[in-house]
Amino acid sequence: MLKKNVLRRKTDFSAVYNRGKSVGDRYVVLFYRANGLSYHRTGFLASKKVGNSVRRNRARRLMKESYRHLQHRIPSDGVHYDLIIIARNTISGKKCAEVERSLLSAFKRTGVIKK
Repeated sequence: MLKKNVLRRKTDFSAVYNRGKSVGDRYVVLFYRANGLSYHRTGFLASKKVGNSVRRNRARRLMKESYRHLQHRIPSDGVHYDLIIIARNTISGKKCAEVERSLLSAFKRTGVIKK
């Protein structure tokens, strides 16, 4: 059974890219858009600029783990978002705590997580 809180369709990704907003940080870029649903949806991407498949998969795992630590801080009573978190090539060789700080900083600048 598929998880409902994962972005999958190309139309959903295109809507976030074209009509959403973005914030960049040292290790990640965050695209976000209100989705009108009762839950948040996320997508994690790492392009070939990050490195070979091993590095790309590690980058995605780091971002997923960082998001898992931060998702309880995202309010679930108001607006819900479609989130696309993209790894920058600077993420290679970094620890989870560094990526988490970068992701938290990006979330705070978007207003998704209150300061």
